[in-house]
Amino acid sequence: MSQDGASQFQEVIRQELELSVKKELEKILTTAPSHEFEHTKKDLDGFRKLFHRFLQEKGPSVDWGKIQRPPEDSIQPYEKIKARGLPENVSSVLNKLVVVKLNGGLGTSMGCKGPKSLIGVRNENTFLDLTVQQIEHLNKTYNTDVPLVLMNSFNTDEDTKKILQKYNHCRVKIYTFNQSRYPRINKESLLPVAKDVSYSGENTEAWYPPGHGDIYASFYNSGLLDTFIGEGKEYIFVSNIDNLGATVDLYILNHLMNPPNGKRCEFVMEVTNKTRADVKGGTLTQYEGKLRLVEIAQVPKAHVDEFKSVSKFKIFNTNNLWISLAAVKRLQEQNAIDMEIIVNPKTLDGGLNVIQLETAVGAAIKSFENSLGINVPRSRFLPVKTTSDLLLVMSNLYSLNAGSLTMSEKREFPTVPLVKLGSSFTKVQDYLRRFESIPDMLELDHLTVSGDVTFGKNVSLKGTVIIIANHGDRIDIPPGAVLENKIVSGNLRILDH
Repeated sequence: MSQDGASQFQEVIRQELELSVKKELEKILTTAPSHEFEHTKKDLDGFRKLFHRFLQEKGPSVDWGKIQRPPEDSIQPYEKIKARGLPENVSSVLNKLVVVKLNGGLGTSMGCKGPKSLIGVRNENTFLDLTVQQIEHLNKTYNTDVPLVLMNSFNTDEDTKKILQKYNHCRVKIYTFNQSRYPRINKESLLPVAKDVSYSGENTEAWYPPGHGDIYASFYNSGLLDTFIGEGKEYIFVSNIDNLGATVDLYILNHLMNPPNGKRCEFVMEVTNKTRADVKGGTLTQYEGKLRLVEIAQVPKAHVDEFKSVSKFKIFNTNNLWISLAAVKRLQEQNAIDMEIIVNPKTLDGGLNVIQLETAVGAAIKSFENSLGINVPRSRFLPVKTTSDLLLVMSNLYSLNAGSLTMSEKREFPTVPLVKLGSSFTKVQDYLRRFESIPDMLELDHLTVSGDVTFGKNVSLKGTVIIIANHGDRIDIPPGAVLENKIVSGNLRILDH
């Protein structure tokens, strides 16, 4: 078959597939109750657009030859932003801000049911508690009205709303909106797995929230975008709710509201220097004359090692983003927000292979005018993805003040220790059971724990500590133990007499 013939044949197949998907989606829509019809229709229309793009795009979405390092002035050091100081009237810039937290994720990877934001991280405070405390502190200190907006998913919405009542007396207005609900598609047939709109029973796994890139359309569709513009708000600060370093930074906000060259940025991405632990993080590049976020999934296989190199791509995206509300409205109405599709393969409980099509919020940077990267200190990136991260933020390495964690002044060097807890610690409840109290880690560099290990009260860990209990063995670190540059292995049981 000639090349032209082959591409015509592929085009016919593609059109037939789109038609089949369209019919399936229409069938699903007929099962929607009347009060959910409009909402479901918007979701399924959004999915159809994404699916159409998915069928058009083939192969890696970036041409490696066009990727360049970003120009010097397109990524500013935070120190330079901070050196400009604050305006005389801080409240005037704060009143232009809305804080948005991405709250779509569940705590399943840490063995918890329900929204991840409701896991206790410090002195019984959850991620959500700390967020509310931070914003309330700002509002009280500067006599402002900065609202908090949570982007929930259908997985987290109900549980989150139940908990919000406890903040009724806080000085923070809290709003929520839901990201879309898209159908997972069968990896072989590429048709939706769902047969109707319900997401309970056998349909539970048929739907998914399509990544945080969905924020632009969902925020716009919720009506909140127009509400905030009507109230005179100008920027949103978007971040993951599990990043405890993502607090409102007044210096960055001032830079946005009062730019030194008089030209406002529509999009600011906070980036920070890569360490060996961050080699997979998305990086900012210059691509066809614009700043562009490149994720590892978009990199052709032959260039993955080059992408991971700390020497060539020195920074990565923290997903702390400052975005102009007016720009989101303009681009959304022009249908001009362009984000690469992330194809995420999954296997359902019954063994069925599916794919879900997602987008990432930071990928839209190339659609905005006058975008900027700011290279921020590592302290603004403190994500809690595992119980190893949880151990760090619960420890005396950090002190808590008005919902914000700061590195303890007693730690001599500002780097965070490397902590690797083994599979016995994966679930939060197991992890909590294994520590009678959180060890003193002020002088710790590296901790590896593997196997059946427990820690007594007031243990102190310094330097490099490796504790390995082999299969069938158990190690109880006694109360008050000081381990400095030690490897502990074998069997150590301490029983009550």
